[in-house]
Amino acid sequence: MGNANGSGSALRTALAGISGVHVTPYGSDGAVDRALLADIVERIVAGGIHNVVAAGNTGEFYALTPDEVRLVHDTAVATTAGRSRVTAAVGRSLKEAIALGRRAKEIGADAVMSHQPLDPFAAPQAQAAYFRAIADAVELPLVAYVRSDAMKPDDLLSIANHPNVAGVKFATTNLMLLAECVRASSAETAIWVCGLAEGWAAPFYALGARGFTSGFVNVDPKRSLAIHTALEAGDYAQARERVAEIARFEILRTKYGNGANVTVVKEALGLLGLAVGPVRLPGLPVLDPADKDILKSEMARWGLTG
Repeated sequence: MGNANGSGSALRTALAGISGVHVTPYGSDGAVDRALLADIVERIVAGGIHNVVAAGNTGEFYALTPDEVRLVHDTAVATTAGRSRVTAAVGRSLKEAIALGRRAKEIGADAVMSHQPLDPFAAPQAQAAYFRAIADAVELPLVAYVRSDAMKPDDLLSIANHPNVAGVKFATTNLMLLAECVRASSAETAIWVCGLAEGWAAPFYALGARGFTSGFVNVDPKRSLAIHTALEAGDYAQARERVAEIARFEILRTKYGNGANVTVVKEALGLLGLAVGPVRLPGLPVLDPADKDILKSEMARWGLTG
């Protein structure tokens, strides 16, 4: 097992960029539409996004069957064809996550991203052990997707300092916890990535994180890249201005306890002429009419629609 979190790795460079999480489109029969999925991944890659996250949260990971996850991984790797890094999402049971991760290596993915275990009886320290067990068993570098601040800094650092962990996608608003972890990090610690998209990227950067994840890149990758460029230059005023341009879109996504997160992105793609299908339950299948009107207004304001 090599050292995945060394400062010079191509993956670490990509994680310091934008990790774009593509949607999973469904045909009229409800099955994954592989041809349209390839088109969506192509839009993200051609848009200059550094890392494509296949079957991740915006891709409805928990609503996909294992066979569908494999299909999505295959399509993302084939479509990307080495132009961007590809991080294949894994998770659920430990055995399942390891099997998916090992297969991701076989098909040519660059890394795996493990979702936070959703078991209601999971202990925080055991969640950390889950991430480490995947990192031990899979030869690809791991990005640990942490959505809970129940883990203590020592638990988080036990993940981030694992030699096969390249990044921690930190997806909680507990910025004091992030700050404590960054302070305790060394050059060999995995990169701390903003897992809460463009709107949270500036405060994360201010505390020492790098890069951010994005579902917005499905819609308009240039706007996400402009935010990233401003943050990399340390121009927080410009970053705030750019974030403000997409703020209503991102606020819509937080409705219903983030239940509209994927819905807004899918409906936006529909307005661009891409029939990606509704979100699967238990996500919000379609937007309320009033929210769809807001979305239409924003996309027209950006010049994406008439």
